Amino acid sequence: MNVSREQYDAIVVGVGGMGSAAVYRFAERGLDVLGIERFDVPHARGSSHGSTRIVRLTQPEDPSYVPLARATFENWRDLEAATGHDLLTTTGSIHASPADADLFTEARRSVEAHDIDHEVLTGTEVNERFPGYDLPSDHRAVYQPDGGFVDCEQAVIAHVEAAHAEGATIKARERVLDWRETGDGVRVKTDKGRYEADDLVVTAGAWASEFFPDLASELTPCRRIMAWLQPDEPEQFQPETFPVFSLAGEHGDGYGFPIHDVPGFKFGREPSLPNAVDPDEMPREPTTIEEERHREFAEAYFPDGAGPTMQLQTCVITESSDGHFVLGSHPDYESVHVAAGFTGHGFKFTAVVGEILADFVTADDTDHAVDLHRIDRFFDS
Repeated sequence: MNVSREQYDAIVVGVGGMGSAAVYRFAERGLDVLGIERFDVPHARGSSHGSTRIVRLTQPEDPSYVPLARATFENWRDLEAATGHDLLTTTGSIHASPADADLFTEARRSVEAHDIDHEVLTGTEVNERFPGYDLPSDHRAVYQPDGGFVDCEQAVIAHVEAAHAEGATIKARERVLDWRETGDGVRVKTDKGRYEADDLVVTAGAWASEFFPDLASELTPCRRIMAWLQPDEPEQFQPETFPVFSLAGEHGDGYGFPIHDVPGFKFGREPSLPNAVDPDEMPREPTTIEEERHREFAEAYFPDGAGPTMQLQTCVITESSDGHFVLGSHPDYESVHVAAGFTGHGFKFTAVVGEILADFVTADDTDHAVDLHRIDRFFDS
């Protein structure tokens, strides 16, 4: 077999949500960029599949996420205009929990800190306005009208198509075996070739710590389940009648969506126990017990949606040790940059993370609000 050696300005390893956005932004800025994907483009092995991902201005994780959320909304709309893909659907968003629980109090804090249009509703008021919900009366909710969802597979496709239009090269079903700095850049070896570049960007999701063993203790791949149930009252679970939600309560914590693309309304429930996995060895088939746990959640909070099971899928997220993203230029490698540890809520930000990575490569830093997410925090003494 002939082994090629090709030269690029930048190489991106992992062309899922984050990597596809990065390849596009590099190419848009005139860089000769190569994206390398171990699996298909798109694929269902990581965390960039399952039809929908929530987008929201409400950020209970920390108010400092809000400027990034605003920027990513703008970038999603720009990508739609550039590619002709319909990516964003506005439904409004609900963040609900008991009134004294962190989810509600932190959600309210984030919107108040940035003067974002919102309403505070009781559980009863949510149920009256959106009949697909059946929240306890003692719950409180932040309703924000601009929230919704992005079609995640179509988002990857749109970023890849936009990258191709700008001259990028993307190779799927090619596995990176090794990489090293050369003094004036990086050299990457795969099972199909050898490549050199000025900069290396790793957006490998659950496989990121394979490239950076020094981050293994900070990045934990975790298995999650997504469920789709056919509602008994489907008109209550349409994008026009059912806001996306994040919910915490007596019957578990979860998130969900109206009907889109796949029959049934989609939701996920947080596991009761930690479930760190090896992404290459984890079981891919959901179990009957997992289906039952998800059904219990739906029956408690969305009883008119808890009809027959339409689909179950697994995904693997990567939790960071402090719950925030891991972004930036690796302190130990002059030409290497990382985007990882998105902790199950990062896909909404892919459209701006690609831009942030392009800033790090072309300008050595970014003006976006990433201080909470800088990789340096794990290396400061």
